[in-house]
Amino acid sequence: MYKNIIVAIDLSHGEAGKELIDRAKSLVDEGGTIRLVHVLEDVPSYIAAELPRDLNARRQAEAKVELGLLAKEVSGNATAEVRTGAPASQILQAAEDHGADLIMIASHRPGLSDYFIGSTAARVVRHSQCSVLIAR
Repeated sequence: MYKNIIVAIDLSHGEAGKELIDRAKSLVDEGGTIRLVHVLEDVPSYIAAELPRDLNARRQAEAKVELGLLAKEVSGNATAEVRTGAPASQILQAAEDHGADLIMIASHRPGLSDYFIGSTAARVVRHSQCSVLIAR
């Protein structure tokens, strides 16, 4: 069905990510690719000043290891990528960079704050140039 799938993974919600990966495996064409993408949000500078200097490097390294382990569970052609920045824009950029024909993302049930600022999944849906599958 799809040749190039971006699966947005939030490593803090482990089970949701594994369920998305299982769905991606059933949707990818033979010879297609699944790219797992995790986005680390930037730490504001006023907070970063109080944190250890190597914190971002450690966060990046830990995320790469964790995401790499998830990618190994996928049979076939799966890769892992850790990006830094605003989650919605980085997911959309990854889809554009890799020519994705599907983005898969998990979403929580919206709360009151989501109606005012919007969730990551909602932003991805609004701005994506390819199909988006949202899992709950």
